[in-house]
Amino acid sequence: MAGHHARHAQTRIRERRERVAGEAARLIAEGGLRDYHQAKLKAAQRLGISDDASLPRNREIEDALREYQRLFRPDHQDELRRRREAALRALDFFDPFDPRLVGPVLEGTADARSPVTLFVHSDDPDAVPRFLEERGIPAEAGGRRLRLDRERSSDFPVWLFTAEDLAFELTVLPCLLLRQAPLSAIDERPVQRANATQLRELLTRQEIDDYGG
Repeated sequence: MAGHHARHAQTRIRERRERVAGEAARLIAEGGLRDYHQAKLKAAQRLGISDDASLPRNREIEDALREYQRLFRPDHQDELRRRREAALRALDFFDPFDPRLVGPVLEGTADARSPVTLFVHSDDPDAVPRFLEERGIPAEAGGRRLRLDRERSSDFPVWLFTAEDLAFELTVLPCLLLRQAPLSAIDERPVQRANATQLRELLTRQEIDDYGG
């Protein structure tokens, strides 16, 4: 009997987690929320769910977001392809800086508001802004805090610009971080990255999937 109650409780918790993940995904897709933790708390509040066990992990929210986009955003794949193709041109353009595509455009959850996010690598802090200036690309300076490992975080310069009617975001990292990627804010594992060759392969797979679908 106790086992039955335990299984029933686990099922209820799982269902609540799925509901919270689904509502958080909707808030991200429709409301423009970018922070998974914030979306999760807001979703739980809306659903009247307060116990920590019923709060989904960020990866569960990301999976729910993919499913939401598949069901309710028929133009999602076109938006994603457009950004990935632009990202590929950007990777070729910034080749001197060993660029890598990161973030929602790589992971497949990008929408019409998502910038194309690249990590570029240089030990000269002036090299990237000089490169942009020499090519007549006006860019706005910013910053971003990244976790290097479980104990250490650091701030890095970011350059924001627009090209092909899309927003681009360059985070400038030291060359050392080519070997060891910063940690993802989603699951605290090394962030997914793709170079130009890997992105070409991804675009080919997406084309095959789109054609098959």
